[in-house]
Amino acid sequence: MSDNHKAGLHHRLRVVRTVVDGVRVVTVHGEIDHDGKDLLIQALLSPDGTPTPQRIVADLSGVTFLDSSGVNAFVTVYQQVSAAHGWLRIAGAQESVLRVLEIVGIDALIPCLPTTEDALRA
Repeated sequence: MSDNHKAGLHHRLRVVRTVVDGVRVVTVHGEIDHDGKDLLIQALLSPDGTPTPQRIVADLSGVTFLDSSGVNAFVTVYQQVSAAHGWLRIAGAQESVLRVLEIVGIDALIPCLPTTEDALRA
C-alpha cells in the first residue's frame, strides 16, 4: 500500500513523500544545499518535527549535489529517529553523492543501499 504526498518544491530541490507498508519513502531530486536543507528535514520528519513514521528511506537517486548542509540534515534526522527507536536508510545515491557520504562517514552511521527496494527489505 502506498500513499503519495508531494512534500515540497524548491527551485533546486524537489521532494515527494510516499508511504510504503508503514515506511516513509522520501524521493529527492535536485541539489541538497543550505537553501534546501529545511525542506528535506520537513519531508523526512512529520509536520510537528517528530519522526513519524519511525522508519524512513531517503531515495537520493535523483540528487546531483550534496553539501555539508545536506549532511547535517541527515545527521539531525538520524539522531531524532534513532532516539525514537526508529531508523533512517539512504538509497540510490549517485556516485558523487555517495562519495561525499563516505568521506564524512555518514555511511557508517546511516545504511546506504543501492536501491529503494534494497532499503525497504534491509
